[in-house]
Amino acid sequence: MVIDEHTTPFWLAGNFAPVHAERSDATLRVTGEIPKELSGLYVRNGANPPSGKSMDWFLGCGMLHGVDISDGEPRWYRNRYVRTALLDEEMPSAESRRVLQNSLANTHVIGHAGKILALAEMNLPIEVTRELETVGPYDFGGALNGNMTAHPKVCPMTGELLFFGYSVQPPFLKYYRVSADGQLIQQEEIAVKGPTMMHDFCITGSKVVFMDLPVVFDMAERARGGLGIRHDDVYGARFGVMPRDGVSDDVTWFEIEPCYVYHTLNAYDDGDEVVIEGCRMVGYMAKGMVKPPIPQLYQWRLNLKTGAVTQTQIDDIGIDFPKVPDALVGQQHRFGYFAQFGQAAPTVEGYHKFDLQTGARQSHMLAKGCTGSEASFVPAHNAAGEDDGYLLSYIYDAQEDASHLAILDAANLSDDPIAKIHLPARVPAGFHGSWIAH
Repeated sequence: MVIDEHTTPFWLAGNFAPVHAERSDATLRVTGEIPKELSGLYVRNGANPPSGKSMDWFLGCGMLHGVDISDGEPRWYRNRYVRTALLDEEMPSAESRRVLQNSLANTHVIGHAGKILALAEMNLPIEVTRELETVGPYDFGGALNGNMTAHPKVCPMTGELLFFGYSVQPPFLKYYRVSADGQLIQQEEIAVKGPTMMHDFCITGSKVVFMDLPVVFDMAERARGGLGIRHDDVYGARFGVMPRDGVSDDVTWFEIEPCYVYHTLNAYDDGDEVVIEGCRMVGYMAKGMVKPPIPQLYQWRLNLKTGAVTQTQIDDIGIDFPKVPDALVGQQHRFGYFAQFGQAAPTVEGYHKFDLQTGARQSHMLAKGCTGSEASFVPAHNAAGEDDGYLLSYIYDAQEDASHLAILDAANLSDDPIAKIHLPARVPAGFHGSWIAH
């Protein structure tokens, strides 16, 4: 598909443009040597409108791209649409498919309790197989009657899956807790001031943190042909801290300086304080915004005893797609991994590892003509330290017009990739993914 980058929005141009063939390839060339201990599925989601048209980067139908690795060898690469009613609307001439939930299913993909779920925050999850074939909407045995965030958290201590769902109509926010074996055991309505677009949240070892921020839904603006979200200058901004088994009355709210946070790095308990780290933007979706402000890394400390809030900027470079090892979600940690975005579009130009104790930073910048995706952390077997593991990410090389899966040493991020798994097709820029171990 040839796209004129001068007249086409970024999300349909270059490596953001959709691919149209669904492939299954078992023979993959490898440069370098894949660590023998790697056995699992790396899978990433993203918007891939089959018509080649989309009103916004966030609004294309979801496509999964996966590489299965066993004992240090690549077994296959596959890409599959998440088959939903919206996909059928864009592909009316395609073979007959089951009528599935009206979801884009384009934002994230996770594994929990033996299920693999493709997520978009306004709908139910869509279950897929390990081979990336669509099973259908998943509602936890009928217990979930609302939508699920694209950024749930799995507690490494209990195995629980914790998430929320927001709505444009009351109740605006619901909170859910799922047991390690996949049973939905708690759901609560949480009182917020209005229809806030809450993309992410945090957990600690004992609490959840909601982000009630001033980007809100506006159905009148949507009726006029817009996205239906805007910055509200008078809404305010606050974080709400609640025990993980709590109810709305248990939430302690902390007012913060107005901002928007798409993605959090992590949160943890530290004595009387809850520490939150995330990528902060000011003025996102404000009237007259030409392009989104660049996210920067900040830390907030919320004192549950005194009510005090301390906000600290950690760095000033433009970063997002933050990651900590899954084993440290909600736990105190030292390192965080991030993607650096370009100024003109959300194109990943490289990766950074921040040492939050010393302030040191390691960087892995991509070669000219190469762009990346969010990276996932995979721990080494019997890891000797927090950063003993690997970062995996799809990289597009414009010179070859092809992509590869890069495997980086998380402890020595500045080094060249340990290995590259060369793929037979281009993997478009996308959103979030996961490593799902065998």
